[in-house]
Amino acid sequence: MATPRTSRTILPGFGLSLGFTLAYLGLIVLIPLSAAFLRTAGMSWHDFVEAVDSPRVVAAYRLTFGASLAAGLVNMVFGLVVAWVLVRYSFPGKKIIDALVDLPFALPTAVAGIALTSLYAPNGWVGRWLAPLGFKVAFTWTGVFVALTFIGLPFVVRTLQPVLQELEPEIEEAASTLGANRLQTVIRIILPELAPSLLTGFALAFARALGEYGSVVFISGNMPMKTEIVPLLIITKLEQYDYRGATAIAVVMLVASFVLLLLINLLQKWSRRYQAI
Repeated sequence: MATPRTSRTILPGFGLSLGFTLAYLGLIVLIPLSAAFLRTAGMSWHDFVEAVDSPRVVAAYRLTFGASLAAGLVNMVFGLVVAWVLVRYSFPGKKIIDALVDLPFALPTAVAGIALTSLYAPNGWVGRWLAPLGFKVAFTWTGVFVALTFIGLPFVVRTLQPVLQELEPEIEEAASTLGANRLQTVIRIILPELAPSLLTGFALAFARALGEYGSVVFISGNMPMKTEIVPLLIITKLEQYDYRGATAIAVVMLVASFVLLLLINLLQKWSRRYQAI
């Protein structure tokens, strides 16, 4: 009588793998984050609200979330264009451009901030031409937006590239043969296939922008109520030994980021289910 064969895998069994995964995530992610909540739990509700609802803090929240959202939306559009060009076309210097996309990953954020500031400052290479027109980038909200767009672009491009490589051009040719114009092909064929990846790239770029510090702190000017971002405000609180205030602000950022990412993941799930119908 033949004995049933036991399937063998490279990794250990499910129980051991899951246990290691939970232990690792707990040590690296859950314990540090829970420490912030535990420290905030020692505050009274009045102290917590006072720490996170002051005009300066609210202005920092508005700037951080607004600029991050705007940068993520812009990167969705232009990241799609860049990924499309890199996947669908062959041209001289393509590998160089493809490598440049990853530059914000490898470049230290402080170096990126100094480079952007020297470029867009009123006496910079670009800023000197914009200043006479009354358009100021460095030390304004616009500078924060430019820095967050710079660091977020690779997340969208690298998320879309594998999906575009699997999307056969023959599908577009078939749609054209059936009478669809270019706009109909993009809206009804291409975008539905790319929607989950677009949302993923947006979520990654948005989350990365929320916590960005190095590239923004130089170009923003760090003016309270105007160009002060939340990470800088947290650092300022820590330098003033206001640990509870810094932790309270961090907890609000953490909860807001988690809720937004959860909503995006639910939207991705709905998008995949809609495509399967």
